[in-house]
Amino acid sequence: MTPRVAIVHDWLVSMRGAERVLESLCRLYPRAPVFTLRYDPRAVSAELAARDVRTTFIDRLARRLPLGRAGFRLLLPLFPRAIESLPLGGFDLVVSSSHAVAKGAVAPPGALHVSYVHSPMRYIWEAADDYAPSVPGGVLGRAAFAALSRRLRRWDVAATARVSTLVANSLYTRTRIRRVYDRDAEVIEPPVDAARFARVPDPPAAPEADPLYLCVSALVPYKRVELAVRAFAAPGRRGRLVVVGDGPERARLARLCGPNVELRGRVGDDELLALYAQSRAVIHPALDDFGIVPVEALAAGRPVVAFAAGGALDSVRDGETGVLFAEPTPEALGAALDRLERTSFAPARLRAAARRFDRATFEQRFGALVEARLSAPRGP
Repeated sequence: MTPRVAIVHDWLVSMRGAERVLESLCRLYPRAPVFTLRYDPRAVSAELAARDVRTTFIDRLARRLPLGRAGFRLLLPLFPRAIESLPLGGFDLVVSSSHAVAKGAVAPPGALHVSYVHSPMRYIWEAADDYAPSVPGGVLGRAAFAALSRRLRRWDVAATARVSTLVANSLYTRTRIRRVYDRDAEVIEPPVDAARFARVPDPPAAPEADPLYLCVSALVPYKRVELAVRAFAAPGRRGRLVVVGDGPERARLARLCGPNVELRGRVGDDELLALYAQSRAVIHPALDDFGIVPVEALAAGRPVVAFAAGGALDSVRDGETGVLFAEPTPEALGAALDRLERTSFAPARLRAAARRFDRATFEQRFGALVEARLSAPRGP
């Protein structure tokens, strides 16, 4: 009998790496409804907007309260209750896509729950100190955030214990899952639409006098876009930096930008591909869980300048597919840019390195894992 499948995703208000994973999950399970805390159909792909998307009371509260586009995150204390309230009775398989609370969805008795973990909740675990200064309310606000974080950590560990099978998006995330939840996870790297970026033409053979470097990132603290902005503010730095993306850090970063740095904000697919075509390389300063942007850059035939830790190490090889820098400082990033200028990269080799992360590979591997778990005997 075909299992009845439900898909759970944290929130659907933008198109980033987690949402690309969700697209693949929807292709694997085309009849499955998608449950999520918050949904903005105008902000997602046509493929996701066409799905049966079901929301929680968080969505209704966010629409009624004057919270702004991203202000629903202020309702974070209510997220566990909302995700546990999802009506999942009658489903045989629950597949969650989680970087926050989605893996806390309560599967019915006897059902299999497979959770694809993009990251343990970063802002309550290792990056809590990075987020605390931006919490509103001064000292009292930070104290309240600390107390909330302690409560959420306890809930997060208990909720994750209910999941049948955990799947990590990288070796780095697998290590963090072991440390935080004391559980192991399978590793299946997230899907990248390599064919989409294969349309980008190869860079010119002769290096440009004023090369363009691209940084594609959400503007949040742990992405560390500031490193790239400050590196290009250094005296004598050759080239221009275009930052694509938006977030709460944008106003602060704008004050740091020199004349050779542009914060472009969000852009459409065609404009993004045009920027890849103009770029010499892509800069990825984040300590990321996986890092889909580096793989997209490789698929476009561009090398990557990446921080030498985290999920980027799954795709960026120093001197082969890019250049790594070991210290999270503008000076170290600047030195890596200098090394990049002295190194040649064959676009065909970069594109070949990206193909192992292709969407079809992800869907085949994830589907096979779920089938194997469904076929295996399960305890109560």
